[in-house]
Amino acid sequence: MSERLAVRKTYKLWIGGAFVRSESGRYDRAGDFNIPRGSRKDVRDAVAAARKAFPSWAARTAYNRGQILYRAAEALESRAADLGEPREVEQAIDVLVHYAGWTDKIAPVLGGVNPVAAPFLSFSLPEPTGVVGVVAPDEPPLLGLVAEIAPALAAGNTVVAILSDSGPLNGLDMAEALGVSDFPGGVVNLLSGRRSELAPALGAHRDLNAIVDASGDAGLGERLDVLAAETVKRVVRVPAGSDAVEDSLRRLEGLTELKTAWHPVGA
Repeated sequence: MSERLAVRKTYKLWIGGAFVRSESGRYDRAGDFNIPRGSRKDVRDAVAAARKAFPSWAARTAYNRGQILYRAAEALESRAADLGEPREVEQAIDVLVHYAGWTDKIAPVLGGVNPVAAPFLSFSLPEPTGVVGVVAPDEPPLLGLVAEIAPALAAGNTVVAILSDSGPLNGLDMAEALGVSDFPGGVVNLLSGRRSELAPALGAHRDLNAIVDASGDAGLGERLDVLAAETVKRVVRVPAGSDAVEDSLRRLEGLTELKTAWHPVGA
């Protein structure tokens, strides 16, 4: 009797709340797994899904967004054994819980009444930036991804993330955990493939409002700066080794807009 061949697992991209095959049909092999190689068309589909999901996600209460982030942490906890190095997984879960606690604190910390020397009442309210692109670092593959998408989601943004070039498996496994969490379709979109191909396509997309570059690639960073300037979008560069918990306020500020209103006193 011949030896049985195991069924090779084929991962899929996570776009619009569904697992989809790459439009290109291309795959890379990593050990016993097939990894989808996303294309520019997949980037466009992911941004369209994120844009569609943005209004309802931004309109949710801070309390509800915090509940959903906490549920995502629970989902990761339940899949911890499949997600890679145990300590890194624990830290990623802790980051999600941390930003779940930030959701209802963003408004009082970043907004408030402004002191002005005039007969006016001036106050500022934080609002999400919109659709945020994330270029995740190679290392650590899971924690590095979570550290960049959690602040964006806590602030009410939707996300399109390009996974680690060298270790996409952790992010694809995370997508399977998110599939049983409470995130509405399109709020989080995860793409694997060649960073050199996907990141410029994401940075050039005119329906993207900001991009977080945690790649550590100076050449790619310069190219994203040029593309962002052409399409008037914000670039947030994450220094290597920065702590997502200790650096919470800066990360949240980078993906939040402040709307300031003036009102005549006594009018």
